[in-house]
Amino acid sequence: MNPLNSGTLAVPGAKIYFEVRGGEGPLLLLIGGGNSDAAVFKRLAAVLAGSHRVVTYDPRGNSRSVLDGPPVDQKVEEHADDAYRLIEHLTRPEESVYVFGSCSGGLIALELTIRHPGRVHVVVVHEPPALSILPDAARHLALLDDVCETHLREGMAPALTKLQALHGGRPAPALPEVHNNTDFFLTHFVRPFTRFAPDLAALEDVAEKVVWAGGLASRGDLVHRPTLALADRLGRDVELFPGGHVGYARYPADFAERLVEVLTPATGAAGAQRGSTGGGQ
Repeated sequence: MNPLNSGTLAVPGAKIYFEVRGGEGPLLLLIGGGNSDAAVFKRLAAVLAGSHRVVTYDPRGNSRSVLDGPPVDQKVEEHADDAYRLIEHLTRPEESVYVFGSCSGGLIALELTIRHPGRVHVVVVHEPPALSILPDAARHLALLDDVCETHLREGMAPALTKLQALHGGRPAPALPEVHNNTDFFLTHFVRPFTRFAPDLAALEDVAEKVVWAGGLASRGDLVHRPTLALADRLGRDVELFPGGHVGYARYPADFAERLVEVLTPATGAAGAQRGSTGGGQ
């Protein structure tokens, strides 16, 4: 399904490109991770548009969301402000929305919820790379430093090979995107986002709004561990979704069904462990 509406929203330091699908139902904001743009959610959004008004967008610096100035290291807080401004732009005052964020988009979604809890009804946080909260964080952050330094020294391909350590040694799957944002991701995204630690005290205040999620096929991967740690810290279960870290792109219909399930408390508990037969990332 093509978007019913698309446009750009001017925010401090950037112009955010967004798309809206579906004319009925509550608003559901999908926040992608890393080098992704709105295209990564096209198939998922098309399914969800039958029951929700679905908003996707290119995070600042990626594809059509151009920066006003030269590229700089990205901040989770600034991206959360962008998401909030999109909600303000597309909804009635004080209307609460549903949010799904994956990978670095999960960190953005968490920060958005902490800052504006009245605007978020339920947020599903799928494998946020908050490596700094892990007990062996120093080792993992050193790995990410090496990835970034390898990118500067040897180029993109060797850096991406080293980045496979986050995903059980498997290469990242090819994902749809309007432009290749990998250089921007490796240069300005990886270090600040993986070092970002959510405010745990503030998270406790919004814990009832947060659904912690991960992939059935990525349960043994490093990228899944922060989800387990955060959920355990807050006394919550982890809801399993089809596929792995990017199951939403590989299995959009099954993923959409599971997402609607956990966004609806009356049916979410019953399906907590059902997941899907989706196998890979």
